[in-house]
Amino acid sequence: MGRRGIQPAAPAARGRDRLPSLTGLRFWAALLVVLYHLSRQVGTVPGLSDTVWYGRSGVTFFFVLSGFVLAWTYDGAKVPAKVFLWRRFARIWPLLAVSVGLSVGVWAWMGRDVPLSAIAATLLLVHAWFPDPVLYTGGNPAAWSLTDEAWFYLIFPALLALLAGRRARVWAWTAVAVLVATAVLWPALSGLSPADRSWALDYLPLTRSLQFVLGVVAGLAVKRGWRPPVPLWAAVALVAGWHLALIPWSDAVPDALWYSPYTASQWLSAPLFAALICAAARADLDGRRTGLGGAWAIKLGHWSFAWYLVHEIVLRAAVFHWGRPAPGGDTAVFWLGVLTVSLALAALCYRFVEHPAERWLRRIGPSVPRPAQAGPPPVPAARAEQRAGRV
Repeated sequence: MGRRGIQPAAPAARGRDRLPSLTGLRFWAALLVVLYHLSRQVGTVPGLSDTVWYGRSGVTFFFVLSGFVLAWTYDGAKVPAKVFLWRRFARIWPLLAVSVGLSVGVWAWMGRDVPLSAIAATLLLVHAWFPDPVLYTGGNPAAWSLTDEAWFYLIFPALLALLAGRRARVWAWTAVAVLVATAVLWPALSGLSPADRSWALDYLPLTRSLQFVLGVVAGLAVKRGWRPPVPLWAAVALVAGWHLALIPWSDAVPDALWYSPYTASQWLSAPLFAALICAAARADLDGRRTGLGGAWAIKLGHWSFAWYLVHEIVLRAAVFHWGRPAPGGDTAVFWLGVLTVSLALAALCYRFVEHPAERWLRRIGPSVPRPAQAGPPPVPAARAEQRAGRV
């Protein structure tokens, strides 16, 4: 990311500002998380479960992607902080509330009471700040990451003001600092108990902010014309190779140890995911076909947020009702059923809750003041955000 590698975006790219491959990648990241939960909570499918055993790394992908897309969208947009924060609230909270209601209902059907404190903490998006599993998993176990996202949104306006307009070397050194901090924090927290270490490294918004910041500097660099040195095919190979390398590591080191691949899979994957996101975005900007931005890929990407929030609820209800399937073909059939039902439910949630609620809230909320000068209005940042790949 040297100074010579950054050039202003060509004017021709302004009419070609869609990044559909990032939307398509959202589905694959969500699928990674879903298969991870199926493997660990239902039963394994030989071969496939080995490769997704640490698929919780898909959350790391979403944190990096969030920083990238927000930086790409709002750099130079001059959107007031209150407008930005309202848009983010409209984006995530309505579906969060619905998913918490569904989750608590399933818990009640299973005979388990959820403390009101856990429900309130989830709805207030503060539950991952507390090292109590009852709080950060009670309302909806999958929703813990939204506390981290809410924190990212709060710091983003200041972060953008600090980094936007800087020289390329500032972004490069910021990325280096993030990677160094990641490498230092992982062993530095090894003295904590396994439960506290897991919370501090896997849930706590402060530590997870490193992945978001990496995404922000990557988004700013690509927005200003930086061309990543790793092509898309190589970035895909690196991500796949990393998850395959975790298999022998897992065989040698139990997950309870601090140097196990469990936390490493989430922490050390961030630069690989950043490379993948940058390569896919650059391919879209150059007009190259990626196989990730077709009509169905984009549709599945739009459903991915809802799928992430509801899949564990469907999985939990299915296991409670039918029990764990017998190893072998029964497990694969069970997997297929959970995948189909949860994805269909996600499509309904997107169609009837997430998308209309977001549009309505954006319409009634604060908006960007119109410029006083004459001329055609600029493309709203909200629309650019949707084109760049919904976060």
